[in-house]
Amino acid sequence: MNLFRKILPVAAVLLPLLAFADPVDINTADAATLSKSLKGVGMAKAEAIVEYRKKHGPFKNADELSLVKGIGERTVDLNRDDIRVGPSRK
Repeated sequence: MNLFRKILPVAAVLLPLLAFADPVDINTADAATLSKSLKGVGMAKAEAIVEYRKKHGPFKNADELSLVKGIGERTVDLNRDDIRVGPSRK
C-alpha cells in the first residue's frame, strides 16, 4: 500500500502525457474537434479558429494559427506535431 501511495501521484502526472491525439486538420475540423485535439485550446479558442478560417480562408501552414486572437506561438509549438493543414472544405 505504501508503494501505491508513492506511485499514484507520479502516474497521475505521466498518464495524460502518454495519451496520443490524432492529428487534426485545422482547415476542416470543427470547434469541438479542435478543442479536444489541441493542447491549450478550449472551446472559445477553437471557435475563434473556425471564425478566423471562415473570414480569412484556409490556413497555409501551422504558424498561421498564431494569427488567431488568443493563440500564441507557444500553443502552436505545443501542437505542431498534431497539426495538419489540408485544403478547405468550402
